[in-house]
Amino acid sequence: MRIAFVHDYLVQHGGAERVLECFCEIFPYAPIYTIVHNKQAMHGAFEDKRIYTSYLQKMPFTKNWHRIFPLLMPPAIEQFDFSAYDVVVSDSSSYAKGIITRPETLHICYMHTPMRYAWDDCQKYTRDFYFPRFVKSMIPFAMNYIRLWDKVSADRVDVFVANSNFVANRIRKYYRKEALVVHPPVDTKRFSPVIGGVQENKPYFLMVGRLIAYKRHDITIKAFNELGLTLKIIGRGPEMKRLKKMAGPTIEFLGRVDDDELKEYYLNCQGLVFPQEEDFGIVAMEALACGKPLVAFQGGDIPEHMEDKTMGVFFQEQTSQAIVEAVKKFQTMSFDPQYISNKVQKFNREIFKSRMKEIIENKLREHITRNA
Repeated sequence: MRIAFVHDYLVQHGGAERVLECFCEIFPYAPIYTIVHNKQAMHGAFEDKRIYTSYLQKMPFTKNWHRIFPLLMPPAIEQFDFSAYDVVVSDSSSYAKGIITRPETLHICYMHTPMRYAWDDCQKYTRDFYFPRFVKSMIPFAMNYIRLWDKVSADRVDVFVANSNFVANRIRKYYRKEALVVHPPVDTKRFSPVIGGVQENKPYFLMVGRLIAYKRHDITIKAFNELGLTLKIIGRGPEMKRLKKMAGPTIEFLGRVDDDELKEYYLNCQGLVFPQEEDFGIVAMEALACGKPLVAFQGGDIPEHMEDKTMGVFFQEQTSQAIVEAVKKFQTMSFDPQYISNKVQKFNREIFKSRMKEIIENKLREHITRNA
């Protein structure tokens, strides 16, 4: 099987990149095509892979500020030639699904979400990433073109695989397409409760993820300033400076940590605070795999996998006061780490790889038979 992978951008190591790592483990010989590759930001990930980039790779600022060039992304992803491959798997939350392939080449898209800033709220997008004023003024006009291109490019996909039922519903709404559902992989071997003995929780709560606006670090910091409780924040991003100004003495910013350190922070915390709406939420699943309960917003895909009161506490509004009340309720409760961990074992990496390998091979056979 001649196969290639396409990824939006390799400029950070987050949940989508963990999915790509699993794809590379299934088919280690497959090359990766991506619009922009920032090698330094990847911290060694994919160093042994053949990586092909678009013409944007050589343009100034694109490695660190790719989001300010939305109109250049469609031609960048369309430039790649996949005529040598039987199947191409795009790993996409924006442009990767827009590749152009021959009729003989099967295109499977593993979709993390339809392009949020095109369909949900482009005004919110401009606020979230603090673009220069001249860029902000152009984005609403650019989004008209991007939405049209995004809808047309969705028709190029032969098979959609969504990372959650929440995303499958969004694919149905915006693209009028049906999608299989395969949840992203969680490293449940690495992220697991302490075996043989009771883990003593330390007096802090935890947040993990990029410091960008939709993650809602702001309302969490306000809540913990009011509560006077310790909150440790792992991650980096454009919101760092603003959030540090908001933070009181009980808030600690830890920056980037490796997976071994991250596991220790999960294991030692009281619980993970998860105030954002996510299409899946790998960070939340990692914490649950460690046996740690959540204080979570009841939105996105999280309610499908977290049981209220036995795996954590939900709050219904994205406000600091709602978090304050949820944390106070959380502190009156007790949780069983092993029960919590057992509930998310279905997201094991090996299960993901087995399911995706099966889909790719079966769909390719069907595609070949149809075109025979």
